[in-house]
Formats: sequence, structure tokens, C-alpha cells
Amino acid sequence: MKRLFIALRIPELAGHSLASLQGGLPGARWVDPQNFHLTLRFMGTVEYVVEQDVLDAISGLRFPRFDISLVGLGHFGSKGRVRAIWAGVEESAALERLWRKVEKTVVSAGVEPGGRKFKPHVTLARFKYAPAAQIGQYLAMHGLFRSEPFTVKSVTLFESKLGHGGPAYCAELEVPLDRITVGAAGAS
Repeated sequence: MKRLFIALRIPELAGHSLASLQGGLPGARWVDPQNFHLTLRFMGTVEYVVEQDVLDAISGLRFPRFDISLVGLGHFGSKGRVRAIWAGVEESAALERLWRKVEKTVVSAGVEPGGRKFKPHVTLARFKYAPAAQIGQYLAMHGLFRSEPFTVKSVTLFESKLGHGGPAYCAELEVPLDRITVGAAGAS
């Protein structure tokens, strides 16, 4: 059994922009820039048979390329406790449609339907303890972050291996998107 998720890799230039934001927060466990990604669907631990069905289903995915930009910063947490800070994604109808298509594809392969609303983001850091005042200052200082637009060229199925230094991600399958590029406003 493997822990699997489907994501978009973040290209090098956008990754450099994200990496430039890292630092200056005590207690932050910064994500290695090589591990930056935008999760479309986390499936958790799946049986071998389901993994094979997901591989088969995803390998047939057809979708046009499209452009997106990373914009702004935010955080996840509850009860006043910050667990992660992230870079957001400019609203994109194409990204939303790709997410729906991926969701439909993995459900047809035997994965339980996802219960969460899609909140596209790239995690920058995780926290066990984060001083709220310093998080607020950090977010205010970097809140106008915006990456250069980039073209989404593929979707990748990753295995997540948990370890002491944080998760390690291993690409199981990369599916190129169709070479027809569609602007951020549209994709079929």
C-alpha cells in the first residue's frame, strides 16, 4: 500500500519566487523547494489494486495546457493555531475544471470521493507551534506576493513517503497535458 496524491509540479522560476519567501519565522519547517507542488487530489493510503486502477485512469487523462499565477499568502489552522502557511493561486476556471476532471477520474478508479472544497495552494512551511503575532507580520509583509504566470504542462501522480525530515515525494507517473494552450480563463 502507498500514500498517493495527484499534483501539479511548480516550475523552477515560480519555485525560486516561492523560495525567496522562506525564512524569518521561528518554528517553521520550510518545505524543500524541490517538493513544491499544488495538490489536486490527496488519496491517502490505497491498496495495490486501486493504485493500478488509478495509474490506468490517470494515464488516459486529456486536458489542454493552461496558464496560472501564484498570488498572495495565507494560512491553515484552527482554534488560533497556525499549522501551515501557503501561497495561493489566482482564480482559474481551467484549474477548477482540471480538478473536477481529476476527481471524477480517481473516483471512477475506486477511490472514495473527496470531501473537501478545492483550495488551490502551494505549502511553504508547516508548524507545530507558531507565534501568532509573528505569523501576522510575516503574512502582512509578503501578502502582495505574485509569481510570473506559468504554463501547466503535466499532472503527476506522487507517492508520499513519511520520514523524520518530512515527507519525501516520488513521482509514480507524469501525464503530459495536450499541447494546445488555453488562457487562464478557459479550457474545455
